[in-house]
Amino acid sequence: MGALTKGRLLSTTGLLLLVYCTASAVSKGATAAQSDASPSVQGTLPHFIQEPEDAYIVKSNPIKLRCRATPALQIFFKCNGEWVHQNEHWSQEYKDLNTGLKVREVMINVSRQQVEDFHGPEDYWCLCVAWSHLGTSKSRKATVRIAYLRKNFEQDPQGKEVPINGMIVLHCRPPEGVPAAEVEWLKNEELLSSLTDDNIDTRADHNLIINEARLSDSGNYTCLASNIVAKRRSATASVIVFVNGGWSLWTEWSPCNVPCGRGVQKRSRTCTNPAPLNGGAFCEGMSVQKITCNALCPIDGGWDEWSEWTVCSSQCERQRSRECNSPAPRHRGKMCEGNSEATENCTDGLCTQNGKLLHDVKPQSMESSNDVALYSGLGAGIIAVAILVVAVMLYRKNHSDYGVDVIDSSALTGGFQSFNFKTTRQGVAERAEFHAKAPAAETFPRDLSRDCSGTADRRKKGLLTLNGPLGPLGTGREQLRTSGVFGHPGGRLVAPNTGVSLLVPHGAVAENMSWEMYMVVNQEEASVQTLEGCEILLGPEVTYGPPGLDLFCPVAMTIAHCAEVDAENWNIQLKRKTQDSKWEEVMSVEEECTSCYCLMDATSCHLLLDQPGSYALVGEPLTQAAVKRLKLAVFGSMEAGSMSYSLRVYCVDDTPHAFQGVVAAERTRGGQLLEEPKMLPFRANTFSLQVSIQDVPQFLWSIKPFTTCQEFSFPQVWCSNQQPLHCAFSLERYSPATAQLSCKISVRQVKGHEQILQVYTTVAEGEKESVPFFMQTDCTVTSQTGPKAFKIPLSIRQRICATFDTANAKGKDWQLLAQKLHLDRNLGYFAKQRSPSAVILSLWEARHQDSADLDSLASALEEIGKIHSKSSPKEQDEAEPDINHVRAGALSGTGKLTTERGEDASPECTG
Repeated sequence: MGALTKGRLLSTTGLLLLVYCTASAVSKGATAAQSDASPSVQGTLPHFIQEPEDAYIVKSNPIKLRCRATPALQIFFKCNGEWVHQNEHWSQEYKDLNTGLKVREVMINVSRQQVEDFHGPEDYWCLCVAWSHLGTSKSRKATVRIAYLRKNFEQDPQGKEVPINGMIVLHCRPPEGVPAAEVEWLKNEELLSSLTDDNIDTRADHNLIINEARLSDSGNYTCLASNIVAKRRSATASVIVFVNGGWSLWTEWSPCNVPCGRGVQKRSRTCTNPAPLNGGAFCEGMSVQKITCNALCPIDGGWDEWSEWTVCSSQCERQRSRECNSPAPRHRGKMCEGNSEATENCTDGLCTQNGKLLHDVKPQSMESSNDVALYSGLGAGIIAVAILVVAVMLYRKNHSDYGVDVIDSSALTGGFQSFNFKTTRQGVAERAEFHAKAPAAETFPRDLSRDCSGTADRRKKGLLTLNGPLGPLGTGREQLRTSGVFGHPGGRLVAPNTGVSLLVPHGAVAENMSWEMYMVVNQEEASVQTLEGCEILLGPEVTYGPPGLDLFCPVAMTIAHCAEVDAENWNIQLKRKTQDSKWEEVMSVEEECTSCYCLMDATSCHLLLDQPGSYALVGEPLTQAAVKRLKLAVFGSMEAGSMSYSLRVYCVDDTPHAFQGVVAAERTRGGQLLEEPKMLPFRANTFSLQVSIQDVPQFLWSIKPFTTCQEFSFPQVWCSNQQPLHCAFSLERYSPATAQLSCKISVRQVKGHEQILQVYTTVAEGEKESVPFFMQTDCTVTSQTGPKAFKIPLSIRQRICATFDTANAKGKDWQLLAQKLHLDRNLGYFAKQRSPSAVILSLWEARHQDSADLDSLASALEEIGKIHSKSSPKEQDEAEPDINHVRAGALSGTGKLTTERGEDASPECTG
């Protein structure tokens, strides 16, 4: 250390001696030079024309510092307070051609090593000292620093989803560097400039601000930092400018869909003003509105009574007239047919030749006498015919105790020829009124409402006793109840043989919690019968609970129904029972609703529900083309200790729950199912249902007279509300040796469809073995929890939700999943859910609970993957494992699907 200091002192001393000698020489030569020097510079200090500038060392390249001064005899650099050795200076002197002054220029090199070895409190610095004959001058200090730029940004910009016209602010803090880095912004790899776009502001703090977001502002943004050393790129921030959907204006109301009577008008709007874009929210509310309308029915004109005849005129004529006012034609009705005036001869042709009346009537001729005789004979014949008709009517009246008129089976085979029959005297009156006043197609809805209401009143008064609902099934039956305890894994409740089930999705119950949930299928007579109009119950009333149930996502309830679904012919509504036991409308299945979801399949209705309570599916026919499915079944049994055999024909709404009531009744009677049940479409055309027995062997069996044909009135069948209707035929053997019975049961709606039930059975006494092959007697599973309750394994379900719940500018989101699974109506309901994909999969689970394969789901996922395979190979690679996983589990008998469900899982029991 002492040697280094001593060396520095010697170097400094030598430099000072050199300066001193130079100064002496300068002073000695000053006098000699004064005569040659310019007068303008005599007596001035050195003036710096160029001073050293700050510099940065890039990598290992040295930098050069320069000084120029005039007048200057000598110039030296001083760095960090120490003189730079003379040998390290490069100097030259030249004469400025413009001023004629001598200029001295000096330059030194500074290396990276010199800067790194300096450890002073300041940055490495250098300045110039210039001498003249009058003294010295110093330049400014120039700093020398090593340039660098670190790799990592102190703050990367973050991706954003911004509504249109909103403000976008992207923050960026560049890496530390010397000199400080300058920041630029790239959008999709192209440079952004605030000079060309007034909507963009690049601040001094390096942030990017877009004042009003436009769709064109969607893209990938990158912060670019650079200095003399290097350039650095930040992480890319994806900005999505989304558009929330907005409703268009309502269309005009459509014309009433029926030309006459009660119908429906619709108007609609679309979520296109604007349409949701880039994951924007779907419009809330209904896209279709319906109101009832009453189209004025045409009223044909009718004639008034004829006026009195006028006085006989001089031309032997008199006139009378009438007007078309009873009623007057209205609403496109027809005018009266016929003449409004009539004229007749008022003297039987006895007029004078000049047209004057003859007041003296002459005696009648012989020809007139013959006419009187002819008329007398005709009158006597008419009286005789009238007496004969009265006699026949009295005869029929005296033989009315059989209850039903006889009709030959050969006529029935021809398709139910027109005939009159009665169940009681009152039944004759009711049916006569029913057929006589059967409404025309145009006035159907209003009159049908009257018929249904009348049936409900008569049912309350106990008038419908024959061919009505089964007595034991109306009251006293226990409620069908199933329950289970469900936690976070979820599960399923099933009411066997009813078509009713409840799916509790995975994650609906909070972790570390559990609920004891129940589901009740109403076995009593439906309380919905009290509704006004002609609404009927299409499936059983179902209640689930407990009240106060708090779940994170909706449950999926499945209820079987008996309607042939057609929006033009049915108005189907979901109703819920209020606290005061009244029924309120929740939604119409054809309208969009954000409080619940209803999906109508051919035989079942799938509901997504948030609130526990009692629910019922109610339908109102809009036209006579509305069809309700009936299930027909025939049972038979021998009457103990007799030669009689009873055939019982049931007509019941085509739902598993309704048919279960028939099964329960026949079990108590020991009935045997004689033919596989069949379906009959029953139209809302106000015509009755006729049941007849045909082709009974005449020499082996006898049947009570006048009972071969029986009838259900239209209101009885249409408004049965899940309660079975039945009629019975009693046959008697002529001989105990008769052991076989073969016949046909025809069930036919007047002006509608017909079904034939073929009966062929052994009727040996004591054989009472019932064959309810339609019952799932071995199915006892009513509650399932955890993975075995679901078709889709949990891991696959989670991966699907993670893929489709994330908003994607290219449209690969839950809306596309709903479209491919044919669940793309009422999307506003899914949009308000936490995980739309999870709710869509729950609905798929409920819809496919009777089939164990995942083909439809796998096919939908594969189709989605093919759509995006060309535009985004990376996304396709990410989605492909999910698709292959589901596909493999669906098509193979082994694999993950089988493993997760378990080999010993209990058999599933669905409705």
